[in-house]
Amino acid sequence: MLKGHQSWVFENKPKIISSATVVGPFEGKGPLAEDFDIIHGDLYIGQDSWEKAEKTLIEESAKLAIEHAGLTKEDMSFHFGGDLMNQIISSSFAARTLSIPYLGLFGACSTSMEGLALAAFVTNYGGSKYVLAGTCSHNASVEKQFRYPTEYGSQKPPTAQYTVTGAGTVVVAPSGEGPSITSATIGRVIDMGISDPFNMGAAMAPAAVDTIEAHFRDLQIEPSYYDLIVTGDLSKVGYAIANDLFNKHNFPIHQTEYKDCGMMIYDYNTQNVQAGASGCACSAVVTYGHLLKRMRKRELNRILVVATGALLSPLSYQQKETIPCIAHAISLENQDA
Repeated sequence: MLKGHQSWVFENKPKIISSATVVGPFEGKGPLAEDFDIIHGDLYIGQDSWEKAEKTLIEESAKLAIEHAGLTKEDMSFHFGGDLMNQIISSSFAARTLSIPYLGLFGACSTSMEGLALAAFVTNYGGSKYVLAGTCSHNASVEKQFRYPTEYGSQKPPTAQYTVTGAGTVVVAPSGEGPSITSATIGRVIDMGISDPFNMGAAMAPAAVDTIEAHFRDLQIEPSYYDLIVTGDLSKVGYAIANDLFNKHNFPIHQTEYKDCGMMIYDYNTQNVQAGASGCACSAVVTYGHLLKRMRKRELNRILVVATGALLSPLSYQQKETIPCIAHAISLENQDA
């Protein structure tokens, strides 16, 4: 059901019945390491290129999520996926391996919640039985495509972010054990004129704030409804800007705990990540690993996950275009709490 201007409320409350997360070695040294299913010891993951390694990440997380659900890939109605590589090749080539009816998505780092929103929508209205939704990113492949190759050894400014190597996938079903997907707010594209690919947090923060405020306006609830609101990958710079915007707009974000996935996955004291984390996998592995684990333990019962994305490409940057950004919000709830 459409609620307000840009939100869906899912009356049938589709369930996340399983999840799986796979990460690289650097993520395995961070504070959330115990919440990931697989931690690889090297960035190549037995492949001969970083791009092939990224494809392997999403294949592994997809297969593991299906296994955790006690199902087979033949049980899946659809697969929603996307990533940051040109023409979303990591997800599309993995879909070739999985051989599940596939819809490829590009929402940059917002892809995790974009895919989950569409999976919930299709499931809510009887369009599927089981849906696979996932995304991935790889530090070396993303840095090579969007900024400078790792081998180049360039110095990065403090506003830069560190792309997460990992993949996160969930299985969505009409019923079963697991958190319910109760609503989704689809974001608008916001462009505040920032063109620096080393300052993604500042570029994405206004889009995150716009979607969060729209969510509460559409659903006519207060932030206190949630135990936690978490943005995708604003990291330190964007998180600070978002808080400033909430204050400027008199939005009561203080009613609940507000965090950012980009500030949660790494240890700022021991890992050199500049402003924090980014990448499609950032919100995916933090949400599908750490946050869902906390929901299963009933430490959290209602959370709002707002994945943020910068919709640029190497071509748009070369043409000196500014960075359009977007954010999509998903409400997850333990219905028995």
